[in-house]
Amino acid sequence: MTKRLVCFVALCFLMASKVFSGEVAIGVFAYQGERAAASDWSPVVRYLNQALPEHHFRLDQYDAVGLRHAIAGNRVDLVITNPGYYVTMEAEFGISRIATLDTDESHPAHALGSVVMTRADRPGLRVLADLTGKRVAAVAPEAFGGYLVAAREMLGQNVDPESDLKEIRFVGLPMNRIIEAVQRGEVDAGIVRACLPEQMASQGLIRLEEFRALSARQDPDLPCALSSRLYPNWPIAVTRHTDPGLAKAVARALLAMPESGGMSWAVPADYQPVHDLFRELRIGPYAYMREITPEGLVRRFWPWLLGLLAILTAWIVHTVRVEHQVHRRTAELRESLAARDQAEAKMRESQEQMEHLSRLSVLGELSGNLAHELNQPLTTIGTYARTVLRRQESGNLTPEAVTEASTEIAREAERAGGIVQRIRHFARKRLAPREPVNLAEIAEEARRLIVGMLARAPEVIIENRLTENCTVLADGAQIQQILLNLIKNAIDASRDLPIERQNLRIVIEPMDNRMAVHVIDQGVGLNAEQLPHLFEPFFTTKPDGLGLGLPICKTIIEAHGGRLWAEPNQDAPGMCFSFSLPCHELSA
Repeated sequence: MTKRLVCFVALCFLMASKVFSGEVAIGVFAYQGERAAASDWSPVVRYLNQALPEHHFRLDQYDAVGLRHAIAGNRVDLVITNPGYYVTMEAEFGISRIATLDTDESHPAHALGSVVMTRADRPGLRVLADLTGKRVAAVAPEAFGGYLVAAREMLGQNVDPESDLKEIRFVGLPMNRIIEAVQRGEVDAGIVRACLPEQMASQGLIRLEEFRALSARQDPDLPCALSSRLYPNWPIAVTRHTDPGLAKAVARALLAMPESGGMSWAVPADYQPVHDLFRELRIGPYAYMREITPEGLVRRFWPWLLGLLAILTAWIVHTVRVEHQVHRRTAELRESLAARDQAEAKMRESQEQMEHLSRLSVLGELSGNLAHELNQPLTTIGTYARTVLRRQESGNLTPEAVTEASTEIAREAERAGGIVQRIRHFARKRLAPREPVNLAEIAEEARRLIVGMLARAPEVIIENRLTENCTVLADGAQIQQILLNLIKNAIDASRDLPIERQNLRIVIEPMDNRMAVHVIDQGVGLNAEQLPHLFEPFFTTKPDGLGLGLPICKTIIEAHGGRLWAEPNQDAPGMCFSFSLPCHELSA
């Protein structure tokens, strides 16, 4: 028992010695290499060893990945890094700043910025917005003062570095390479840490007048050329496992540290501007904003979701409150619906009446020619009948003559009956069923009807370019009415022209999951002032026209879910009137 007690006391003593008088590892982000890091931060280590002799402080240099692993493995007690990396490690591992670096050149809270440099003789490059489509050099995609700070400013001027630049070239350290690339014209502009150009100029490496800062600004806290706002300086932070007593002692020592080489420490600065930068760029702790996942959406849009929840709650309360009004308004709604249905029925009846009148109008315009066409078979029938009677009276009637006369009389009677039947079918008033139709057959029927009613009908050529992949549901008679109107207008437009310009073409072809019908004439066409009014009611170019045919056609086509339009022929005189109808899939 005594032996166990002694071992326990010894273990506690060793642990206490480790905490209060052991080695303290300071992990530093050595972005410029171990030698530069040792030169920059050795004075801090020496001072802490003098100020806190009960501890032994050592400096461990890491790159970005190595420092992250060291923090995750609890191999460092203190961390010195740039603001961007600190914010990332703060969110991931909970490190906490205890002091912020203070230098003679700047204020601790406004110390770091970027400047985007271009050659002074480059035209057209004055502000960051001019970088669209240009080549830009930078240190690395994760470099805080060498890229990220400038990237935020570019986004503020509607330039996305990831997509709007022609090239973003990451050349690494030292930053002098970026200035040299700009100087040689290898890139259009370069992103460097603020004050670097002034330092290089003081060393005689460059001449400042040969360069120009884009979107230049001035800040009283940093007397250098800037293209960005300023951010806090480097912090020193403690990890979660660091003893609070040690953290407190180090913070006191650093705040009391005398200025050494222009370096001292101040109370921790506000790093919210760095959080704002990362949020706008959607990197580091805010990288989830790039992910389209339920968790990412919730974390990104939780204020909107909370507002939506409040709206839904208010809507439910409102619904409950107005529920008692529903019964009172139901009767009013029913009356309104009945009135609407009645109005729609009257409108449909009026539309059908207008369509019927339009068909009768077409027949009226063609009535003179219609009488002529019917007169031809009737005259032939009368001639053959009188011939049979005369030959019978003279005794010259033979069976062959009777057969010939009867055959011709029957043929001409059928011809006249076909003309009358087509006219009755076209003119009768009826309901408008929607069923699968064959546009080519409708066009052929319209052609026969026109040719049958005109004494000197022009040639009408039908070009059928359809495949079997499209079915049109329509009222065939209404589509035929439209074709008759368009053909009649085309014939009127070329009536007084030479015979070779009176011919028409009807082209039927597929067009983007639709069927299109084009009626193409070679007539006189329309001028630019007439075209915009073509489908307006009562607008007509005919001396005796009413101006209702095309508006009615347009109404019918649009009721079928289609479109009617007109345009001049591209490489010939005349017009092309076209309409399209959607394809439908028929259920099995």
